[in-house]
This record gives sequence, structure tokens and C-alpha cells, in this order.
Amino acid sequence: MGHIDSFLHNLRRLIGKGDLNSLQMAEKTIEEYWSATPVRARKSGLIYIQQILHEEHSAAGSNSREFAALVDAYIEIKLAT
Repeated sequence: MGHIDSFLHNLRRLIGKGDLNSLQMAEKTIEEYWSATPVRARKSGLIYIQQILHEEHSAAGSNSREFAALVDAYIEIKLAT
């Protein structure tokens, strides 16, 4: 499993559960990705992760969709920095 794949796997798992109590874990995963990724690749990697998650969360249950929307909003904040 590649660098970005492990972070994507963690986010997929958290979104699949849809437990809003796990939102901090998703934010931590994004922060870990940000810290572990070279500066020039951070934003493009987050955009890639975001695109993959967009494709997948439309078929998820309502809790997962809500969780995915919050993860997406957090990614947008990171992309703006």
C-alpha cells in the first residue's frame, strides 16, 4: 500500500462507519497526511483523495454522507492554507 493509499484507506473506513464521534480521527488522518507529504505534493494529493471520496460517498448511507461532507469541508480548509 502506497503512502497516499494508507491515508485514503483510513478515511474510507471512517466515512464508512459514519460515526460523527470519529471526526477528530479523520481530521488527524488528514493532518498526518499533510505532515508526511512533501510540500509540493500536499495539495495535489488532497485533491486526489477528495475526488476519490466524492465518487464513493454518493452511494453511502446518510450518516456516511454527512461524515464525508464534513471530511470534505476539512480538506477544503487545508487546501486554502
